[in-house]
Amino acid sequence: MMTVRPRARRLAPGLFAAALAAAAAIPALAQGPRYERLLIKNAYVIDGTGTPTRGPLDIVIDGNTIVSVTASVRTEAGGSSFGASAIGDRKPDRVIDATGMYVMPGIIDVHSHIQFSRAGIAMPKDYEFKLLLANGITTIRDPGSLEGIDTIVAYAKASAENRITAPTIVPYAVVQVNTPADARALIKQLKLKGAKGLKVFIEPPDVWAAIGEEARAQDLPIATDLKVQQTHALDAVRYGVRSIEHWYGIPESAMPGPQAFPATYNYDNELDRFRWAGDLWRQADSARLSGVIDTMIAHGVTWDPTFAIYEANRDLQRAQTQPWFADYALPAMMMQFEPSTSRHGSYFFDWTTADEVRWRNDYRIWMRWVREFAARGGNVTVGSDAGFIYELYGFTTIREMEMQQEAGFEPLEVIQHATSNGAKLLRLPNTGVVRQGYKADLIILDANPLYNLKYLYATGVQQEVGGKMVRKGGVKYTIKDGVVFDAPALAAEVRAMVAAAKGAAPAGH
Repeated sequence: MMTVRPRARRLAPGLFAAALAAAAAIPALAQGPRYERLLIKNAYVIDGTGTPTRGPLDIVIDGNTIVSVTASVRTEAGGSSFGASAIGDRKPDRVIDATGMYVMPGIIDVHSHIQFSRAGIAMPKDYEFKLLLANGITTIRDPGSLEGIDTIVAYAKASAENRITAPTIVPYAVVQVNTPADARALIKQLKLKGAKGLKVFIEPPDVWAAIGEEARAQDLPIATDLKVQQTHALDAVRYGVRSIEHWYGIPESAMPGPQAFPATYNYDNELDRFRWAGDLWRQADSARLSGVIDTMIAHGVTWDPTFAIYEANRDLQRAQTQPWFADYALPAMMMQFEPSTSRHGSYFFDWTTADEVRWRNDYRIWMRWVREFAARGGNVTVGSDAGFIYELYGFTTIREMEMQQEAGFEPLEVIQHATSNGAKLLRLPNTGVVRQGYKADLIILDANPLYNLKYLYATGVQQEVGGKMVRKGGVKYTIKDGVVFDAPALAAEVRAMVAAAKGAAPAGH
């Protein structure tokens, strides 16, 4: 039994009231079925550990747990060691015939903000969740939401209880304070509210040190978007940071002097900030960078690069014309992306060919160092940061996987980054692998994602088959915590939301 300290008891009434209010605001959303016994038979399995595909295999799930993974047809082939089938005489409640299909762990997006409005316009509460599930994402880490920690914790609980159609949610809370004392008090409060980790941005060194100490005391891991500040990656390591988001702070740790920004540069002008941010890679010293990543690895720091969220910087036209916008982007989303000084990530007032060329060169350096980080044993994960900069929920997660392949990772490695590596970061020991005893977080698709990661998009991909162009791929079933969702049906529900919103959109939008 947990012992509650006196201070916790004094805080509890207000905290519980806030939590109850947040829970009461959750709409009753539909959900998929969970079966006492589910059999997925004849599947090719990519298990999420980086090992080759095996199969055909039968997967037996009781409730929310994988109880066996066995060969569909018994052979004498050497090395095919699997546990005994758990079917026995007990008839499954449902059988999914996955002949010719592929099963892999559900995707874990470790940088997925929950947003119920964009451009100041409310969106359906289940819009983002259904987009994520339709693209095979079964777990997300919310690294701080403007909806507030009470709301996100309430939704995380509702998802854990399968009362809503949503991925598993790991809620982190943002720490932005003025003093070390404020930091310690806030972190204690966030722990009581149910936060599972902390997100930290720009803070002075004394506040950072207090955050690190209190986070360790409360057993709350820290994720940081270091941006441009006094604190860089080596400082973050000393403060006990567990994951560095994007890349900020890593090249700065390897620079011989201050950032070589133009004299007119103003960090708070987002056009300036994003125009020049990637150039920090060119300014970093390679020998020093090598030492920085070794230090990160030695201290167990995960690198979550989020390549896709900055892709518009290297090819704005591509970002603005993504094919899924027509059917899956609410008008509020498209308005959010339009240039505006009042919205974060909406800075394309004057974007030039030179900007794009510079960013393409920056990506080459950035991707090389992420690849080197992994080659030396570092943990790389998949995060999207969607909802900004022309990036749409779910689709951006898959695009991030594609860009990791562009960075030089093999598809098997990319899937490992998106599954078991994410589970490792989030301290989910029985998630992210297709294995007996693990949680039934799975996706089933009708094409091999190792051949083409585009098959993971909810829309699938156009491909020639028998002389005709057909649509192939797309997740068929997303199984989250044993609950089976029809992924195409979820995608259809999102399309209906978008069509309805467009019909009611204000004139001029």
